[in-house]
Amino acid sequence: MDKIVGVHGIGKYHYYRDAGNSVTGAAQAVREKWDLYLHRGLTGGAPYANERYLSDIAYYAHLLGEHKEDDSPRAVQSMDASSQEVFVAWAKQLPALGEGLTGALHAVAGWLLDRLQTNAADFAKFFCPEVAAYMTADGETRAKVRGAVAETIRHNQPKVVIAHSLGSVVTYETLWSNPDLEVDLLITLGSPLGMHNVIFERLLPAPTNGRGKKPPAVRRWVNIADRDDIAAIPAELRQRFTGVDQEALVNLDWLDFHTVKNYLGCGALNEHLKPYLH
Repeated sequence: MDKIVGVHGIGKYHYYRDAGNSVTGAAQAVREKWDLYLHRGLTGGAPYANERYLSDIAYYAHLLGEHKEDDSPRAVQSMDASSQEVFVAWAKQLPALGEGLTGALHAVAGWLLDRLQTNAADFAKFFCPEVAAYMTADGETRAKVRGAVAETIRHNQPKVVIAHSLGSVVTYETLWSNPDLEVDLLITLGSPLGMHNVIFERLLPAPTNGRGKKPPAVRRWVNIADRDDIAAIPAELRQRFTGVDQEALVNLDWLDFHTVKNYLGCGALNEHLKPYLH
């Protein structure tokens, strides 16, 4: 079996706290969860017997500090039923919105990001404090986060890197800043890399002529996103990046549209991973 490394997304600081402030313990706990979730996707839900798929998790949450955040962007979960109805009714007044609640959230979020411009970071603080924390961090902190991810990749020398949510942003910058890290396959899940006014324009290296590029040491890049994931705007990264070899839009749970559990378990990764699981 070829080595696979995962790079976690938001909401993972509690693993560090629960492990007694141990990075190694936190990474192991996250890896065990990812192995379980991926097993469900690869086998269609067959009983899990502690099969091992991932070599390691690149853990960095402790470097950004603790945020009161779960594993999905805040929005629908915090609304009562009547508030949801009012929100959807309002959202439908905007152009080209579907009738689904998550579809409305996705479209409204994109609409706001296009219009908030310099204030878009404030919007990011609402739906994902950790994304805002990383993108606005001082150069030293941001470099430390990239360094932690680079160290795990360099130590394991994986053929595959799976990066979820904010982890896809950190991984993208890490691979650009460490061109010696060769990766055969990069899979991004629920990636906010293309998010206008919050992430895309602030990437290191900065996009050129409005386009980002696949890191040069990555052979193949596959992007998978829920079509209504409000952390993945736009869901299709080819709109803003050259070198994305394949994309897949999926439909996850209507509320849990961003969790790594549902992304790893949805089966969309199977065809890409199976050549590495021999």
